[in-house]
Amino acid sequence: MALHRVARFADVPDNRGLEVRIGDTKIVLLRVGDQLRAYQGECPHAGAPLAEGALCHGRLICPWHKAAYRVEDGALCEPPSLDSLKRYPLEMRDDEVWVDENPLPDAHTPPADDERTFVIIGAGAAGTAGAAALREKGFGGRVLLIDREPEAGYDRTVLSKFVIAGEMPPEEVPPLRDDSFYREQRIDRINGEVASLDANARTVQLKDGQTLSYDAALIATGGTPKSLDLPGADLPQVFLLRSKDQAQKILAAAQPGQRAVIIGDSFIAMESASALREYGLDVTVLARHEVPFAKQFGETVGKAILARHVAHGVVFLTDSEAAQIEGTDKVEAVKLKNGQRLPADLVLVGIGVSPATGPFKDLPMENDHSLKVDGGMGVTEGLWAAGDIATFPLNGQPQRIEHWRLAQQHARIAAANMLGGDEHYLDVPYFWTWHFGKNYDYLGHAETGDEVEFKGDPYHPPFIGLFGKNGVVTAAIACDEERAMAMLAERMKQPLPVDEAWRLIRDV
Repeated sequence: MALHRVARFADVPDNRGLEVRIGDTKIVLLRVGDQLRAYQGECPHAGAPLAEGALCHGRLICPWHKAAYRVEDGALCEPPSLDSLKRYPLEMRDDEVWVDENPLPDAHTPPADDERTFVIIGAGAAGTAGAAALREKGFGGRVLLIDREPEAGYDRTVLSKFVIAGEMPPEEVPPLRDDSFYREQRIDRINGEVASLDANARTVQLKDGQTLSYDAALIATGGTPKSLDLPGADLPQVFLLRSKDQAQKILAAAQPGQRAVIIGDSFIAMESASALREYGLDVTVLARHEVPFAKQFGETVGKAILARHVAHGVVFLTDSEAAQIEGTDKVEAVKLKNGQRLPADLVLVGIGVSPATGPFKDLPMENDHSLKVDGGMGVTEGLWAAGDIATFPLNGQPQRIEHWRLAQQHARIAAANMLGGDEHYLDVPYFWTWHFGKNYDYLGHAETGDEVEFKGDPYHPPFIGLFGKNGVVTAAIACDEERAMAMLAERMKQPLPVDEAWRLIRDV
C-alpha cells in the first residue's frame, strides 16, 4: 500500500464531502458515523466535483445531474451515472487520515451460470442503463442489446447544448459505455431494427430476417423527432436533431453569419437556438407559445429564459406559423402564414418527439402511441418498457415524461424486476436545460395552479423557486443552486413541507 496523509479527521465536515488530492488524483472524504470513507472525487458520469454535492439519508448526491451513491460503500443508487464510485483504502492514525493512492478492485462480471436470454431493444439512455444494471445486479445469462445506430450509445444531451455550438467536436461526444465494457460484461450488441415483437411467443423479429427468442425483454426505443409537413421541408438544409449524425450535418451546413430559423420552442429547439447563436448564426425562433417553458417552469422563469435569449440576440416570434420553406436546391427563406418572409440559410425543426413504438402495435398503447406500463415498468408478462415510450403511474396519475435521467431510472427498475424483483418508481423526476452558459435544474412535476415562491431573482441567477400545493413541495426550479437542488432531489422523495424545504435550503 502507498499511503498518503491527506487530512485530519476534524477537517471533514459532517454535512458534505472534503476533496483532497494525491498527485493529480481527486478524492472525496465522507463521514459515515464516526468513520470515514474515501471515494473518487469526480462523478463517473460527467466529472462533477462530488465534494460540492449533498449528503442526505445515507446518500451522496452529485451536484450537477443528481446521480446518487450509497455513502457506506459507494454503490450506485440513481443515474445518470452508470457506475459505482471507486473506493480507496483509508487508515486513521490518531487524528490523521491516510489514503492509499490505488483504489480497491472493481466488482467482477457475474459468472455465465444462467441459461436465460434477456433482450433489450434500444441502446440509448434507457437501454444502456438497463444492460448495465442487469450485470450490476448479478445476471449471468445472455444479454442482447439491439441498436439501430452503428455505434454504441452516447450522451445525446450534449448535442443541442454543446456540439452544434461548436464547443464539443462530434467525435468527442461521450459514449455511455466504451467498447471494452460490452466485451468484458459479455453484452452482445446487435446492429439492426426490430420489425415486430410477439409477446406470447417471446420472440423479436428483426428487419434483416433474424428471429431472437427471449426469456425477458425490455423495450427502450425512445422517441422519434416529429418532422415538418410543409412544402420545402425535404430541402437538404432542413434539419432534425436527435443523433450525432444529424448534429454533424448541421455543423457541416452552418457557418457564422448565416441565418437560422428554428421552428418550435421545445427544449431541443431553445437549446439549439442558444447553441447556434453562440456559434455565430443569426437565429429566429418561430414559437408556439408566448412564453417558452411556462408549462414546465412557470411564467416567471419562462420569461427570464426568454429574456436571456433576447439579450443574446435571438429573435423570438409568436403567432407566426410557417407555411412553407422556399428554395429550389437549398433553403432560401421561410414563408409564414401571415405572408411574412424570413430569409434563411438553414432550418431546424424542434416540435417534439413521438414514441418510437411502430413495431409494437399489438401491445397495450395510449392515444399518443406510448406503451402503458405498471409501476414496475411492466407491459405484459416477460416484457417491460422504459423511457420516452412509457406512460407510467406518477403520484397516482398516468404520465409520459421525456427526461434522460428518468429513462435510466425506469430501466434500472425494469432490470431489477426482470430478475424477479418488485421495484416501483418512487423517485422525483429531474432534468436540466442549458441556455447561454446557464444550467437550469428542475425537480418534480408541478401542475397548473401550484404556487411558486422564489429566493433570488430568476432574471439574475443564482435563484431557486419552490412550487407548492397544500403546503407541500411539488417541484423546484433553480439556476446556480446545485447543492440545494442535490439535497432536494433526495428529500422530495417523501412529502416535504414548503417551510421545511426553505430551512433546508438556508442551511445547505
